[in-house]
Amino acid sequence: MTADAPFPLTTTRRAALRALSATALAATALASPAQEFPPKKTVTLVVGFAAGGAADLAARVIGKKLGDQTGLTVVIDNRAGAGGNLAHQYVAQGPADGSVLLFGSVGPLAIAPHLMKVGYDPVKDLAPITMGVNFPNVLVVHAGAGIKTFAEFIATAKKNPGKLDYASTGPGSASHLAGELMDDMAKIDTVHIPYKGGAPALQDLLGGRVTSYYSTYSTAQQHIDTGKLIPLAVTGPKRLPQLPHIPTIAESGYPGYNATNWYAFVASSKVPKAVLDRWNTELVKVLKSPDVVAELNHHGMPPAPSSREELGQEIARESAYWGRVIRDRKIVMQ
Repeated sequence: MTADAPFPLTTTRRAALRALSATALAATALASPAQEFPPKKTVTLVVGFAAGGAADLAARVIGKKLGDQTGLTVVIDNRAGAGGNLAHQYVAQGPADGSVLLFGSVGPLAIAPHLMKVGYDPVKDLAPITMGVNFPNVLVVHAGAGIKTFAEFIATAKKNPGKLDYASTGPGSASHLAGELMDDMAKIDTVHIPYKGGAPALQDLLGGRVTSYYSTYSTAQQHIDTGKLIPLAVTGPKRLPQLPHIPTIAESGYPGYNATNWYAFVASSKVPKAVLDRWNTELVKVLKSPDVVAELNHHGMPPAPSSREELGQEIARESAYWGRVIRDRKIVMQ
């Protein structure tokens, strides 16, 4: 047989080729599910707070764009309770195919585990995808409280220890710890009143059943514009573009005060890395789209897309920061 002559296909060789082909097809079939995207045509985006608050608003803006971009049906699932911890536990124990995503928040991801038993480990049970939005809160009071400035708020708290109260979106939430940090730095004693989200907290604030609230701008925006709520100070390092005349707490006599709020996308850590990476690609694209940027900025929640690694590092930094505050304040949840 010459070097360029075809190799004869004997019966044995044909059988071997058929077996090899079958093995390759089987291997491909086994590998496909782990790399399949999207995992399902309907994707559930879980939000840990009641409908009508900032987290819900941002999730719906992003979810709609994500559906338009991918052709998927994106369903918002509001699972309020325990400052968002119930939703985080639900997703941590959820399906491993990537069909359920969580619009997680700083409280359950970086604060609550220092305060209480939460039923999940944010590092081991939840996998980072991308930061969603990052923004400061605004300390607001209802117009009938007789408080017009941040200085008056502090003075009122000092004259009435244990009487001036503030609402939060739940124990261990960003709005809760903003008040704890303020109490610590100003040496005041205010009373924390937890709710199941921004909407019910706002309802009681407007009704005068609670005096103040470290609110997201989007939640309070309409009522600030109508004069029903009075903004006193911003909790982040910079003033809000929407409220340029309202100072930060840091520049109001408490340098170093910084309590930002954020919501980020995470999923069960059981989801394959390839699927998590693809979700990062899709969500970062959504968060950079001009219409989403414009709408979220309008509501005071600027998008902050990130890599998966950057989000993991941010969660670790925030956990260390708030862990120190909780230990220093000796905060214990009842």
